[in-house]
Amino acid sequence: MTPTLENYVLGRWTAGSGEQHELYDASTGEVIAIANGEGLDYASMFDYARRTGNKALRKMTFHERGRMLKALALHLDSKKEDFYTLSYRSGATRADSWIDIEGGIGNLFANASLRRKFPDKPFYVESEPIALSKAGNFMGHHILVPKEGVAVHINAYNFPIWGMLEKIAVNLLAGMPAIVKPAVPSAYLTEAVVREIIASKILPEGALQLVVGSGHGILDHVNYQDVVTFTGSAETGRKLKGHPRILAEAVPFTMEADSLNAAVLGQDAVPGTVEFDLFIKEVRKEMTSKAGQKCTAIRRIIVPENLVEDVQIALGKALAQTTIGHPLAEGVRMGALAGREQMQRVRERVEHLAKNTPIVYGNLDDVQVIGGDCKVGAFMSPIVLLNPEPFKFTDTHEIEAFGPVSTIMPYKDVDEAITLANMGKGSLVCSVATNDPHTAQEFVLGSATHHGRILVLNGEVAKESTGHGSPLPLLIHGGPGRAGGGQEMGGIRGVEHFMQRVAIQGSPTMITAITEVYQPKAKQIEKDKHPFQHYFEELEIGQTYTTHRHTVTEADITNFAQVSGDNFYAHVDATSLEGTLFTGRVAHGYYILSKAAGMFVDPRKGPVLLNYGLDECRFTKPVYPGMTIGVQLTVKEKIGQEKRDAEDVAKGIVRWLVDVTDETGETVAVATILTMVKKKNQE
Repeated sequence: MTPTLENYVLGRWTAGSGEQHELYDASTGEVIAIANGEGLDYASMFDYARRTGNKALRKMTFHERGRMLKALALHLDSKKEDFYTLSYRSGATRADSWIDIEGGIGNLFANASLRRKFPDKPFYVESEPIALSKAGNFMGHHILVPKEGVAVHINAYNFPIWGMLEKIAVNLLAGMPAIVKPAVPSAYLTEAVVREIIASKILPEGALQLVVGSGHGILDHVNYQDVVTFTGSAETGRKLKGHPRILAEAVPFTMEADSLNAAVLGQDAVPGTVEFDLFIKEVRKEMTSKAGQKCTAIRRIIVPENLVEDVQIALGKALAQTTIGHPLAEGVRMGALAGREQMQRVRERVEHLAKNTPIVYGNLDDVQVIGGDCKVGAFMSPIVLLNPEPFKFTDTHEIEAFGPVSTIMPYKDVDEAITLANMGKGSLVCSVATNDPHTAQEFVLGSATHHGRILVLNGEVAKESTGHGSPLPLLIHGGPGRAGGGQEMGGIRGVEHFMQRVAIQGSPTMITAITEVYQPKAKQIEKDKHPFQHYFEELEIGQTYTTHRHTVTEADITNFAQVSGDNFYAHVDATSLEGTLFTGRVAHGYYILSKAAGMFVDPRKGPVLLNYGLDECRFTKPVYPGMTIGVQLTVKEKIGQEKRDAEDVAKGIVRWLVDVTDETGETVAVATILTMVKKKNQE
């Protein structure tokens, strides 16, 4: 019997009811599964996610959530060969599947590592404090907390694993649960991965639910605490974005739509250059990877008018080496499209485009297939069209054939190349192959408003570039206009999308209590023991130590100049100060900082393991011989560290505010230093 996919809702696997959808093997046309996601109680699903998954995730710190993602990534990585076996049925080759499977798992690993950019807390203190009064007793700050809702991810068919994992990695790190609705044609892959996720028991209950069918009604129960993301066609995205609940509840909605991405060949990148070869290689790869079914694929090939023929010939030779067939057949480099229905849509688009922009490579009716049958499988030849008048025949900039299809077009100068690239009305990615820095700057600044990401290709990045079509976890993925106007991933930026930013106002003491980060002028805590003699757990935010005072002498300045080698005239030559900001020999800023360290450090052996570094430092007032300085050392923030292994020392990083003042009480230098401090509890 043909297996029926199940939905994972309310903590259990269940089949849907209603209309059934047959899912096909892209290469053989065989029915491989039945999908049915109708008859689900979406109101209960949202309530379950908010009551269970959201509450559990919100209580966890960023570090705990990150470790959870790492454990999940390791688990899925151990099962990846099972996913590869299933992925071949989508028409994807091993290389294509690698992007989807290991690329998705890589997103989990990347976001797991991103936890180190956040505090070991459930919330995030953003940027710098803001003074709101002259005396400094009233201030503001911004914090971000996880939203109390659900992330609803409506995904496309081309990346059923990566599309889910790149999204849930971010919302889980932020502290929100998810309901995932993959596109029906490849939902069997998403279901297989979710089954492993649930079986692992790594995520808390309610953190992830799955809908394998059409998902009609899934948005009827969203509210302002939820977030909706969509990947797919711009037409469908606009309909979803206009859903009454999205509008009435002002639900954050991010859309990543297919776009007419461009690759531009610089005028300097002539045949024989590394850049020309890289360009041809990149275009071929983007046309044939996943059979061109990538939202980042190159659809428009923009080249200098005198190089059109060279590009056409070189690209034709490169594409001729692309063997097409069943993904498991030996030697195959490009598999099938996702299904014959998708293939027919691509054919119709190509036929429309070919009315004014003729096909110069490939044939819609002739494709040589290895290990498969083009009568039952969704096999298609790569197609290159030529648009000799791209400002006249504008369908090239408006109609996308979502397959192995791209169009060559000429340009006269950089301004014209920019104009053509921007005529796509917004794309996810654009690339330019050039070794000329001026061309690179001119093109990037001229086209940046129309593209979400721009790749500059030259010989320097040949060995390490991840390529035109590879969105990366720490960079934003999205684009303006046709590309949807949304933004996914992007490191911290992506995590913030699932959190609520709130401005808080109050006294420094209250803001310190809320943020757990010491704010200047907050109440301080003094203890009878030097803070360097306290273990990590014993130190309190705001705990302060005041040092003895020291009068700076000319001998101090001279000695520091000799030891450091810093003989800048303002420190050593009183005769050279005319017209400067100084009235006499001035102490080195680094002398002041070094002396401050000598004053606040406790030399005895204790829990402080080492000096971990310096975050920030400012020298705010000149210090001349005869001035007397003192230091206040205050615990600003504590950040626990994970043990690398059982033998590692349990420890944390303490950020200290160092405030150096003169005899008038005015600050002359301020810095944040870090120390590594041992924990009392070594378990």
